[in-house]
Amino acid sequence: MPLSSLLIATAVTTVALFFDFVNGFHDSANVVATMIASRAMPARGALVIAALANFVGPFLLGVAVATAIGKEIVSPQTVTIDVVLAALLGAIVWNLITWWFGIPTSSSHALIGGLLGAVLVARGPAVIHLEGLGKVLLVLFTSPIIGFLGGYLMLKAILFLARGASPGINRWFKRGQVVTATALALSHGANDAQKTMGIITMSLVTLRLLPDFQVPFWVVFACAAAIGLGTAAGGQRIIRTLGVSLFRVRPVHGFATQATAAAVIIGAALIGGPVSTTHVVSSAVMGVGASERPSKVRWGVASNILLSWFVTIPVAAGIAAALYLVIGPAFHLLGQ
Repeated sequence: MPLSSLLIATAVTTVALFFDFVNGFHDSANVVATMIASRAMPARGALVIAALANFVGPFLLGVAVATAIGKEIVSPQTVTIDVVLAALLGAIVWNLITWWFGIPTSSSHALIGGLLGAVLVARGPAVIHLEGLGKVLLVLFTSPIIGFLGGYLMLKAILFLARGASPGINRWFKRGQVVTATALALSHGANDAQKTMGIITMSLVTLRLLPDFQVPFWVVFACAAAIGLGTAAGGQRIIRTLGVSLFRVRPVHGFATQATAAAVIIGAALIGGPVSTTHVVSSAVMGVGASERPSKVRWGVASNILLSWFVTIPVAAGIAAALYLVIGPAFHLLGQ
């Protein structure tokens, strides 16, 4: 086992775990924004619960999503480690840019865009598995629609069942958000951390440190820890966008949003669909607001979020492709 392969694997794993940390930091808003905005819990307490649940989540629902990311879009045996590194860095750069401007974009889209951009420049379109890519894109782009419809119907059902209740029911919805937010955080950890597991395992197979694509336990643990720590750090800019800018959130809205998003994301994780937590939560928030009264939703803010959904994959792909043009020659000079 050459020392150079171990050093490269360590470097790529470190970058991947940093992406996982940024993912948790960037996406923490998805889990806690509505709970904080509805005053169900203070920000720090909400982030601590979300961080713990994010850590536990990757151990619960298997590695189907990791397999989809690391094996079904492109075979690990057909890519080189400089491609993996460029893909990760492209996704990280885009995540940090969107975090800075408070835009709740998708880490999943960024990672897939980065992988596609680096692979296309390095190897061309022939190595991409169109069937696997089609499955991933189908899940990514239909899950927000399901989130919107689910949020719309969820609030309608809750309001129907709670008709005639006294205002004191809001206390129940506030307490209930602890349960729904925990479920959402578990689903986020289970789905999003698996994407980094897939990339790390892909790099280990590429470097021939693993004989085939099997996610080691230490990879699961490391990714769970990284996304949990990132969530604890929290992305306050995006929390403001999701929790305040779309519409005035009350406890019943937070409860309906979190319950809907958790159901969609857990379902996707069980079938190996790498959904975007950001997209599902954002669309569920919009669906819940539209369910009560369409005019409640600030559609100008919603349109900016929708635009970011569509530009993330091509922009992250472009960043990763440009990075590969620098990283690829550097690795070649080093004899890798």
